[in-house]
Amino acid sequence: MTKLKIAASTYLNSAPLIYSFLKGSLKNSCQFLGDTAPARCADLLRENLVDVALIPVIEYQSIKQIYLIPDIAVAAKEFVQSVILVTKCPINKLETVALDTSSRTSAALIKIILEKFYQVKPNYITTSPNLTEMLKQSDAALIIGDPAIKIRKEHYQTYQIYDLAEEWRKFTSLPFVFACWAVKLPWSDNQGSLSRFDIISLFTQAKEEGLGLLGEIAKDYSRSLEIGESLLLDYLTNSVNYDLDEENLAGLTLFYKLAFECRLIKENRVIEFCNK
Repeated sequence: MTKLKIAASTYLNSAPLIYSFLKGSLKNSCQFLGDTAPARCADLLRENLVDVALIPVIEYQSIKQIYLIPDIAVAAKEFVQSVILVTKCPINKLETVALDTSSRTSAALIKIILEKFYQVKPNYITTSPNLTEMLKQSDAALIIGDPAIKIRKEHYQTYQIYDLAEEWRKFTSLPFVFACWAVKLPWSDNQGSLSRFDIISLFTQAKEEGLGLLGEIAKDYSRSLEIGESLLLDYLTNSVNYDLDEENLAGLTLFYKLAFECRLIKENRVIEFCNK
């Protein structure tokens, strides 16, 4: 049977969901394609190059014939630390913002926060995530993923840093969902005898195994990021939430509503899961 093809970001925030496929009990179960940019993983799913991808949630509204795997997400209940807006002035005074190209969800989120919550409409430019270069040409820089963790640690006294999940929570009283596993339907021949429920079980198993190995994951990433294990373990334990529970789903539903109102998506599709 041809192995299931899956794609996911290799940023620390997604590590508990993919660790089993990379180094754990499911290492040989799938063909895994990793990339630091979540947006590129969505493109692989859109182009039918993979069967399942961990996608920025904004992509759900633009990729046809995809369904979410239930009960699994990359979310933040209160704050996230790895999706930040670094500014040279107060957030309500921004005139220009440089957007990290790595995730379209975070780009949409900052536009909603600025337009809906702060009533400001700056000019946006899209660029690679280099803080120094971004701030040369803009009042603020949107940075996501592992680079954001390092920048937050190194520049908290130099710039004003806004945590986007914290900003979202402040104005909505809801968590924010950044990414979900999405499945492309109808099934191609690649799936062989795997049913929808087999796939749900597979990714649920991976999540459970990863959440049981947070210490090991923090240790691994500590070496590559050159950040202390304790800080990364705290991040995985207290900043990121890996459920798609009722509260997180409410946050996701509101995000789609506001994104549609801000014309960031062309339609507001109802969220559908692959077990229905």
